[in-house]
Amino acid sequence: MSLPAHLDAIHQKIRVYAEEFGLDTYQTVFECISYDQMNMIASYGGFPTRYPHWKFGMEYEQLSKHQEYGLSKIYELVINNDPCYAYLLAANPDVDQKLVMAHVYGHNDFFKNNFSFAHTDRKMMDTTANHATKIRRYIDRYGIDRVESFIDKALSIENLIDRQLPYIKRRDLEKATTERDAPMGEVPVLPTDREYMRPYINPDEFVEAQKKKMEEERDKERKFPEHPERDVMLFMMEHAPLENWERDILGMLREEAYYFLPQGQTKIMNEGWASYWHTTIMTQRAMDDSEVLDYADRHAGTMGVQPGRINPYKLGLELFRDIEERWNKGQFGKEWEDCDDLQGRRAWDTQAGLGREKIFDVRRHYNDVTFIDAFLTPEFAHEQKMFNYDFNKKSGSWEIMTREFQAIKAKLLESLTNFGQPFVQIVDGNFENKGELLIRHIDEGVDLRDDYMRDTMRHIFGLWSRPIVLATCREKREILIKFDGAEFSEKEGTIDT
Repeated sequence: MSLPAHLDAIHQKIRVYAEEFGLDTYQTVFECISYDQMNMIASYGGFPTRYPHWKFGMEYEQLSKHQEYGLSKIYELVINNDPCYAYLLAANPDVDQKLVMAHVYGHNDFFKNNFSFAHTDRKMMDTTANHATKIRRYIDRYGIDRVESFIDKALSIENLIDRQLPYIKRRDLEKATTERDAPMGEVPVLPTDREYMRPYINPDEFVEAQKKKMEEERDKERKFPEHPERDVMLFMMEHAPLENWERDILGMLREEAYYFLPQGQTKIMNEGWASYWHTTIMTQRAMDDSEVLDYADRHAGTMGVQPGRINPYKLGLELFRDIEERWNKGQFGKEWEDCDDLQGRRAWDTQAGLGREKIFDVRRHYNDVTFIDAFLTPEFAHEQKMFNYDFNKKSGSWEIMTREFQAIKAKLLESLTNFGQPFVQIVDGNFENKGELLIRHIDEGVDLRDDYMRDTMRHIFGLWSRPIVLATCREKREILIKFDGAEFSEKEGTIDT
């Protein structure tokens, strides 16, 4: 649905304001839709066309009930695409439409310029539609139950991908051309002086060495992968006994998982950046005097903080503002870091005026983990009243445990690293030479939830079709948990790394 004339006029003004402030965006296409259409698109992850699956219907019902009971309301949806598509609720007043448009331009600039999105598919609208068409054809051919059952298994491991893969080359896909070892019985060309005499001086020793070398090569071939593999979806595509249509679907879902990955890695920065620009554009350019109270009400609702939950809009916005103020005042560098005079630090202002330049640089080169690690300061944590809390078994209530800065920062970074999920990797696809799949849980402070672990192992068994063995630690004991397709068993044991 194209924009009405008056909304199109508002859009053109917001676009000009964004350009004046230096935002670098793709072309932005807005569509005006109803509440029900917004919930449907949101349930599909922001795309109007996705493959058929029950999870989208479940998400739609949840969103509809939240809206019906007044628990939440979707104000905007924006898609990382070129052109960038965004949706507006037709029933919203103009002040809401202005705010949402300004917010969308912030997201658009972030999508285009942040390094995390450099590898994403900028034509994902077309890609998801193509995936949907192909999967529907498989449904027509193999039946809805069979295809949906396989998708259930594939989605259970969509988070088990290598989150650093877009930035790190872990495999050398092009095999280097090297000379092979000479076959047994033939004398190899030896480069150093007198080396060519060795097989004649002690032929038995040479033959044994060659046999050992060949056995080691055979062992290496039997054990795969050569190095631990974090991308479980890729490993299943390459090695699991799947039919061609199953392998194709798994590849499509993996492609979509990597598309959504940077959005999870930059949630705080992305929402903070968009919020920074909707506040800037609205308060300095777009807002009429009659709209101030309505805007303040909408903005305050977005920035509200609920107990026990991080609001990425609030944290990201305040941290960008803090960075801008610090760099405007010159509160950075060795001289600033070496200053231990509290009054001097409070009054510090060199009139550097580098704040706006700095936040543009930050939005390009950081993700949430590095953003928090580099720019969260004790002063900021104190000003924002940050603390760690936990459940006190003695009092039977949730209580503040500490306001110590390093503990707060460590807890926040822990929740952001790997999305707060445990690290696992495939170690051996032929464990104990039985064709069993060995998976190792890397203990980085995040334990496995037993119910999640068992469900995931069941689904992986459905893909691998042979027993699954998980190596993990429980109460400081190393154990091996095995699922053979019928039941779970566990025993103490270690694996060679």
